[in-house]
Amino acid sequence: MIIGRVYGSVVSTHKLETLVGYKFMLVQCIEQGRLVDKFLVAIDGVGAGIGEDVIITQGSSARKALKNDDVPADCVIVGILDEKQA
Repeated sequence: MIIGRVYGSVVSTHKLETLVGYKFMLVQCIEQGRLVDKFLVAIDGVGAGIGEDVIITQGSSARKALKNDDVPADCVIVGILDEKQA
């Protein structure tokens, strides 16, 4: 899993039918407690907002998180962090 901070939203008016209804977010990755220059587009599975720190799952786990193996998703936000401990 990956930890990141929601940087903004991504709008796509033309997409595959299986992606209709999903909200896309741009997430900046956090490594070793610091924001790094790496961004991911993730489907928001939990209603995350801009500026919130989130947990992301990737690969086949992302599709399982959506409970739909037909969605071509590689990154899904599966949690919002309340706090981080070092």
